[in-house]
Amino acid sequence: MEAIGPVSYYRCTDCGFVFSQTHLELDPHQWGRLNEQCHHFFEDPAAEKKGNQPPYLEQAMLLAVLSQRGLVDLLSGLDYAAGYGTLSRLLDSYWKLRLPIFDFYVQDGDPTRYLKSDDLGNHGLVVNSAMFEHVLTRQDLDSVNALVRSDGALMIHTVVCERVPPDPEWFYLRPPVHTAFHTNESMRRLMAQWGYAESIYCPKAKSWILFKTADPTRAATCQDLNREMQCEWLLHSTGFVDYWKGF
Repeated sequence: MEAIGPVSYYRCTDCGFVFSQTHLELDPHQWGRLNEQCHHFFEDPAAEKKGNQPPYLEQAMLLAVLSQRGLVDLLSGLDYAAGYGTLSRLLDSYWKLRLPIFDFYVQDGDPTRYLKSDDLGNHGLVVNSAMFEHVLTRQDLDSVNALVRSDGALMIHTVVCERVPPDPEWFYLRPPVHTAFHTNESMRRLMAQWGYAESIYCPKAKSWILFKTADPTRAATCQDLNREMQCEWLLHSTGFVDYWKGF
């Protein structure tokens, strides 16, 4: 970021959403190069240094369990912005479950798993891990939701808090490709605008699953799983589960 200089952030006075005006004004080539460098640095399996990566194993277990209990349709799933496909590999290795993947910056993976942009279609489940904080425009988010069937679900992993702290040392500002910072209120509104009815949150996987349709049995299934796990493994709510109130 030395060549870019200081970064200016703006906060919505209504919902608290914060974005980087500096990144929005970057030359498209510069923005693409910045993403490519960071993406390969953190996601490359051969890289020695790892950042604050998503809890891939916990996410894989979450999807495997929810698929078995009929809460998500993994057979028609897609991992969008999947990087090197770590989540998909774990599902295949330990649960023998196939999850096709797509990524803008990694196109040289296994052709039997990596989909091309022309073949994306619509899916009963779209998984999107650690992308919501990397977007420049609303269209970037809408393109993810557009892949979800009208009766489908969207799984997201990102940081969502009650209020984005005005602290230049906040850990989530450090990655040079983090541009958008969501609040409980901004996610509640986004979910409503997209037409999702319910959501569940898994603290161990740090992931939300948003459901397009309401299901009167979904809450009871979550409670059954909590009793089985002997912990508050899943939280269910109509609307958005506002789990994180602060850090």
